[in-house]
Amino acid sequence: MQLSSPDIVTFGESMALLMPKEHMPIERSSSLDLSFGGAESNVAIGLARLGVSVGWCGTLGADPYGTLILKTLRGEGVDISRATLSSEAPTGTMLREHVAGKLAVHYFRKHSAASQMKPEDLDEEYIRGAQILHITGITPALSDNGLATIKHAVSIAKQAGVKISFDPNLRLKLWSIEEARAVLLPIAAEADYFLPGWDELKLLYDTEDYEEVKTHLRALKAISIIKGKDNSTIVLEKDTETAVPFYKAEQVVDTVGAGDGFCSGFLAGISKGMSLVEATKLASINGSLVIQMRGDWEALPDYTSVERLLLDKVWVER
Repeated sequence: MQLSSPDIVTFGESMALLMPKEHMPIERSSSLDLSFGGAESNVAIGLARLGVSVGWCGTLGADPYGTLILKTLRGEGVDISRATLSSEAPTGTMLREHVAGKLAVHYFRKHSAASQMKPEDLDEEYIRGAQILHITGITPALSDNGLATIKHAVSIAKQAGVKISFDPNLRLKLWSIEEARAVLLPIAAEADYFLPGWDELKLLYDTEDYEEVKTHLRALKAISIIKGKDNSTIVLEKDTETAVPFYKAEQVVDTVGAGDGFCSGFLAGISKGMSLVEATKLASINGSLVIQMRGDWEALPDYTSVERLLLDKVWVER
């Protein structure tokens, strides 16, 4: 077991992913490709590929899917020394298909190993030794245990002076918007980096008025990075507001995982000592590359590739 902590620690649900080989309905496909995905494990792989030390903690089933996920994470350079396999519950599964030209995802996660993760499963010293704890709003939506685990992790990080990064990852298939607001907004109030999408903010604050949303965000202690506002990402630090244009994708194949690619790029930039704007530019490149290939994390680049694009791009800011 690794004794020292990586720079960034994250934990949460990771699921097996089954997809037809082509963009078609599952019922018409004779075979399915096997991969996996999960907001936090995607971010962990992205960080590792960008040269940042990162650990992923989570509970998977002691089944072939769980073994596949752990072996792949370890092979990508992610520390999995605090991940566990449960013989009491299975690894969750998701099926992804295209129906009538639209993406559809079917989840089989009820009573999964991830949903049964408990606060006592966390290694407190492991979190205390990190620089950043990255969490998402999916874990507390899975179960009461998940919410309790998130709250415990936040408490550990705050007591140790570890920065907290929070992507709300709003999933209305898991709970109502009223339930989500009651949980996610208090977590955002504890964060140091808040990474919401503009569409998520409109739902969380129940308004489409950007000035009203900004008032809410400026009341937080967090630096807010607003994804997807007028083809830009907004960096909001109290009274300072900077719009960073999207890095345009050459083609769009699969938009799933773009937000996780963005988060890994931003956190890598922060970890490497970049300014908020430079880290956001790196994040935009990362997110752009993810959507140019099928899968949640397969297209995530290494740092050499991102650095070249970062230096080549002429950024126009306002």
